[in-house]
Amino acid sequence: MTESVKGCVFCEIARGERPAHIVLDAPDAFAFLDARPLFKGHTLLVPRDHYATLSDLPVELVGPFFEHARRLSGAMESGLGAAGSFVAMNNRISQSVPHLHVHVVPRERKDGLRGFFWPRHKYHSDEEAADYAARLSAALAPEPESGQAPECGSGHTSAPGPGLAPGA
Repeated sequence: MTESVKGCVFCEIARGERPAHIVLDAPDAFAFLDARPLFKGHTLLVPRDHYATLSDLPVELVGPFFEHARRLSGAMESGLGAAGSFVAMNNRISQSVPHLHVHVVPRERKDGLRGFFWPRHKYHSDEEAADYAARLSAALAPEPESGQAPECGSGHTSAPGPGLAPGA
């Protein structure tokens, strides 16, 4: 691990040297919209310090890092009205940037995502991308400490975000 690597695109984003639509800015990690999204809202979660792969990430950072992934996955539903999400990581093979990152992608039934041959969907404008980033950031507001996860069948449901219809 090094705090930052010269020439690493994600380190440049972390240092503020390269623009990105930031969704999450935490002391240990940050998340931003993918510049070539599978679907609008496709977010990359990255540790702030430079680790090339998951196996390079110190064990004491794995839990906190994946807590951010868990929250981003929920934000796809609560912030964007997605029916679910796809969470994935490549290590070396198909890893386009050699800096550990998790893809969190909003999903809908029959959205065309099959196997690993995925269409890319561009934002119509920088303003549209900024809107997606803001909606996801708002959905990541601190969660209340409940101490208990809801039980299956307890009536807990995920509803779409304000003004969004299911499948929006």
